[in-house]
Amino acid sequence: MALARRSLLTVCVALSAALSLGCEDSGKKSAALAAEDLPFLIRATDQDVSEVRSGLPEGAPHLVQLFEERRPEQPAFEALHETLGRARDKTQDLRVAKSTFFAVATPDGKILRNDQKQDLMAGKMLFESFPELKKALEAGYTETRGSMPEAAGVKGKPDAQWVAAVPLRSGDDSFGLYVTGWSFSAYAYRLETALRSELISKLKEREKLPLTYVYVVVGDQAYGAPVSPEVNAKAVLESNPKEQLQSQDSYTVVKDIDGRRFGIAVGRAKSLGEDVAIALVRSET
Repeated sequence: MALARRSLLTVCVALSAALSLGCEDSGKKSAALAAEDLPFLIRATDQDVSEVRSGLPEGAPHLVQLFEERRPEQPAFEALHETLGRARDKTQDLRVAKSTFFAVATPDGKILRNDQKQDLMAGKMLFESFPELKKALEAGYTETRGSMPEAAGVKGKPDAQWVAAVPLRSGDDSFGLYVTGWSFSAYAYRLETALRSELISKLKEREKLPLTYVYVVVGDQAYGAPVSPEVNAKAVLESNPKEQLQSQDSYTVVKDIDGRRFGIAVGRAKSLGEDVAIALVRSET
């Protein structure tokens, strides 16, 4: 009987070790595959920012023309809305840009109108949320980050935005700023869906699509898509991206999240800012 119990115990220990090894191997596999997927996401951020950098100055003359036609009065609310739409439609890089809003602001930073049907930004002071954009009035094209609740892409949890602006000028006259940007939660969703489409296109017969979640890491915050699990964001931040990325451009870790093994790959997204990174959380199914 004692021999039988010892044999049973040996089998249980061996089985437990095997299962643990399997989980560990699964996590390592996911981390390695996440590291392979990460460059796709970083290239996407480079392309997205490049479109705004080239497109925003090109679209600005449409708005300058409107201000010239209506001066000394400011253009009407609907005229601004219509021209914002036309500037985007007539500019190839802006037509495909991933921006969640385009807007016009006065020289003192008061937002006159954005391109959304329900304009929550009109009347708000742009420089209170994005003080660096004030430099664009003199210096030209400027990028920065900040947080304006009216530009958020998610309700019920924190969000922030990446924004860019160019001046609207005609000779010595300054009409204000042409502004665009995206909320980080909406942008995380854009990257997540793009990656999912890429993975689906590469799936072989009988292969399963992995679970993938993308987060934009800015300082000590991790912004995910509106329905992404907050426990995943917490796991990303617990991997200390700020410290890890001081000496390297990317890294991977394995994390146990709610009883499931995930691989996490995090890499610097320099186009979005020196302290911005993209995190991919992946688990095989």
